[in-house]
Amino acid sequence: MRIEAYNQVAAVYSTGRAAGAKRTAETPAGRDEVQISSFGRDYQIAKQALAETPDIREEKVTEAAAKVHSGSYSVDAGDFADRLLERYRSLML
Repeated sequence: MRIEAYNQVAAVYSTGRAAGAKRTAETPAGRDEVQISSFGRDYQIAKQALAETPDIREEKVTEAAAKVHSGSYSVDAGDFADRLLERYRSLML
């Protein structure tokens, strides 16, 4: 899921890339200036947040493993079927 989220953010950024850096008339000759759009800043913040997010939430894995080992983990077949069909439909579109 983490990789998919990163790819979605990257796809959004690549479609909106118009002018990353531009020179303004007020800039003195011989001095370069780079202006980053608010979209670019938001992209960098999202990219950093994804990089800091762990791939595996250990507390959830530990909790689920404990339930499986104790025999108290149960899955409602109807909920499972609904989610399976929902995922299938999203992939077919």
